[in-house]
Amino acid sequence: MNEISFKDLTIEHICKTSLKHSYISVKPLKSEIFPHAKIVLKTPKVSQRFIINLLEEKESWIRKQLSKTAQHKGQSVNLEDEVLLFGEIYSIDVQEAKILRELLQKSKLDTKINILKCYDTFYKEYSKLHIIPRVEYFANLMALSYEEIKFRKMKSRWGSCSSKRVITFNTALLKTPHEFIDYVIVHELAHLVHMNHSKNFHSLVQNYIPHAITIRKKFKNIRISDD
Repeated sequence: MNEISFKDLTIEHICKTSLKHSYISVKPLKSEIFPHAKIVLKTPKVSQRFIINLLEEKESWIRKQLSKTAQHKGQSVNLEDEVLLFGEIYSIDVQEAKILRELLQKSKLDTKINILKCYDTFYKEYSKLHIIPRVEYFANLMALSYEEIKFRKMKSRWGSCSSKRVITFNTALLKTPHEFIDYVIVHELAHLVHMNHSKNFHSLVQNYIPHAITIRKKFKNIRISDD
């Protein structure tokens, strides 16, 4: 693996002799080198001229992806001073952050890991207070019943619904706007009827979230930081 400089771009190049084709990806990332994303190029053994020609050919696409990533970059907060709730950054002094303040006061704040644990616990506890009532509201509206609601921190999914009618929500959902939270809630409830993403499934979601398509597109690339 090595880095390639192409105009003003820094690209991570991975050469694998087992590959038959070349691939370019733009991955969201926070770092000093790649502020919003990193560009990864994977190729079999090829010449430098082949690489440059490929980058020139794909330059427009790469820059378009970088622009999208910058627009949807995660929001980060100043730990112990701020909290991210419902898509907005608030002072930790707000009433909604009372649980977080209490957790921070009780914890041994000697490391960033301990501080982040307080934030994780806060999001889990506050999820119960905010999301459960919304689930009950929509479940009654949709005339549906579930067995259990769970909350846990997940890396790649906002929610899930099992065949045993157990619905699990990502605790990071509390960091997103209200409209997206409601969309995810209805999305998972709809899986109680359709355990797929069929046309009937999307129609059911849209019955209760009229702007579901717009919301889904708007938040398609939403990314939340670990803070």
